[in-house]
Amino acid sequence: MGLGSFLKNVGEKIFGGGETPEEQAQKVRNHVSKYGFDTSGLTFTVKDDKVTIAGDAKSWEEKGKIYVAAGNVEGIDGVTDNMTVKVAPVQASTPEPAQVQVKYHTVQSGESLSKISKEFYGDPNQYNKIFEANKPMLSDPDKIYPGQVLVIPQ
Repeated sequence: MGLGSFLKNVGEKIFGGGETPEEQAQKVRNHVSKYGFDTSGLTFTVKDDKVTIAGDAKSWEEKGKIYVAAGNVEGIDGVTDNMTVKVAPVQASTPEPAQVQVKYHTVQSGESLSKISKEFYGDPNQYNKIFEANKPMLSDPDKIYPGQVLVIPQ
């Protein structure tokens, strides 16, 4: 949980100008939902160009992707993650699932997924891991832009 910074002037354009904070929150929810994420257990609020997301996400992986999708919107410069993951009850003999530590990377000018892969994994050919972790927000490994925040899988 916490506040993550995003670049305000980059990302998908979903605001037309003049929306109330409630209308902005609904547009961010719709934007996140269009990628197929379950937002039914989540609340979105917008105040001062920051989105707060609270409630239960379906999985740790989806939680990270919802966070990134909400922040990669033009006009949003921060996302407060108050999401939890509802874990199914476990049997006494089953070890408790570990919380996944998600890493994020803000794309810099001149970077490619291969270059980012080399930085995080030491191998530029592992770029597909990053691409797959950011689907459906990314439709092509060559279509990233400076300021975009990506999920970096472990």
